[in-house]
Amino acid sequence: MDLFELTKSLVNMASVTGHEKACAEFVKGHLAHLGFQAELMPVSRDRSNVFATWGKPDVVLSTHMDTVPPFFPAHEDAEHIYGRGSCDAKGILAAQVTAAERLKNDGVEDFALLFLVGEETVSDGAREANLHPRGSRYIINGEPTENKLVIGSKGNLRIDVRARGKMAHSAYPRLGVNAIDKLLDVLEEIRKISLPVSPVLGPSTMNIGVITGGRAANVIPDEAVAQILIRIVENSEPLRRKITEIIGDRCELVIVRDTPVLLMEKLEGYETDVVAFTTDLPSLTNWGRPLLLGPGSISTAHTERECVRKSDLTAAADLYYRMVRDLKKQNAASCQ
Repeated sequence: MDLFELTKSLVNMASVTGHEKACAEFVKGHLAHLGFQAELMPVSRDRSNVFATWGKPDVVLSTHMDTVPPFFPAHEDAEHIYGRGSCDAKGILAAQVTAAERLKNDGVEDFALLFLVGEETVSDGAREANLHPRGSRYIINGEPTENKLVIGSKGNLRIDVRARGKMAHSAYPRLGVNAIDKLLDVLEEIRKISLPVSPVLGPSTMNIGVITGGRAANVIPDEAVAQILIRIVENSEPLRRKITEIIGDRCELVIVRDTPVLLMEKLEGYETDVVAFTTDLPSLTNWGRPLLLGPGSISTAHTERECVRKSDLTAAADLYYRMVRDLKKQNAASCQ
């Protein structure tokens, strides 16, 4: 199966987060067929990461198998492959497998592949994998970076703010407590926070992505919740403290996810960039020094027009092949 056919086959396998089983079994079987020692690494019921090795791994190629909803299948034209996961991250997975097959056939030894579940939510696949490292010195993670080597990625502070009130008939609001009003007051103050700016990563950004609450227009709402995601550029503690002070006893604060900023090294001969999104890498600290690179543009990921350029897939397979070899040479030199 060539690179493009593998990409389309993976895209056509629905694997929205939490439902990755069929995709994981396919990937494991495909890697075993190519001659790798492949296994499923259980994460939770009916969910597993895939790990495949060729010798004792110094370098690991890694990305995720899950996608955001909704699923839609693959189609292609002369230049692109379209479909959910085409660039985030099944095209990347296919490029890494293609590179690994070439490395193996060219006599390169001691590398591995790690494909994860749950990246699009709480990185539970990565966190579980981090409990079972296999001795690698480097991990090359794949995300859509336009084939540039990322030297910095923003962190991710995901919080819920929950307001509680008391139901009453809307004709007599004095008999109730309006939870939505309480929530809106708090959100207005949170939106006024001056967010930090990094000389490397740029400004922090905040998105109030979901607001839910209430029961009917004629009922004073007894509960309301806002889901907020802040792309952080420094340690999150001062920001969390400020949000906690604003909320006080008016609402409840739940920290859903707090992924730190990640600054990475340059590698000679690779074009570099920084990104605003978060990856599995902060949850894979036991798998070696992190590098981040992959085909595709984040501007189409998570959209109805998700796609990846075929030429970028081919270039990515070449880049992964070269990077594994470069890192193995670097590792050998450092051990002398």
